[in-house]
Amino acid sequence: MESLSDSEYIHRAWENIKGNIKTSAKESLDLHKLKQRKPWLDEECLGFLDQKKQAKMQWVQDPSQSIVENRNNIRLEANRHFRNKKKEYLKAKIEELETNNRIKNIRDSYKGISD
Repeated sequence: MESLSDSEYIHRAWENIKGNIKTSAKESLDLHKLKQRKPWLDEECLGFLDQKKQAKMQWVQDPSQSIVENRNNIRLEANRHFRNKKKEYLKAKIEELETNNRIKNIRDSYKGISD
């Protein structure tokens, strides 16, 4: 550290700060990707989220009747899509659990026979 001049030391400190800010911003802005509690959220859903966001921004800038109707239509379509995706995911998860339970029961029944 003694070999670094003050300006080099300050430059490195600022580089570290910038890197930390970029990392923090990336983590906080990538909320959709960080939400592991919603495994059904895919790229198509992210597209719907972006559409909803854009429609809301248009509505904020110009709350005319046509913009409100457009926003409502986009929201309804997006929510319907999310509901269907979640329903499909839950059905698949239930089937997976039932299959695993059947396999476990079969193993347990064979275990009882061999004992």
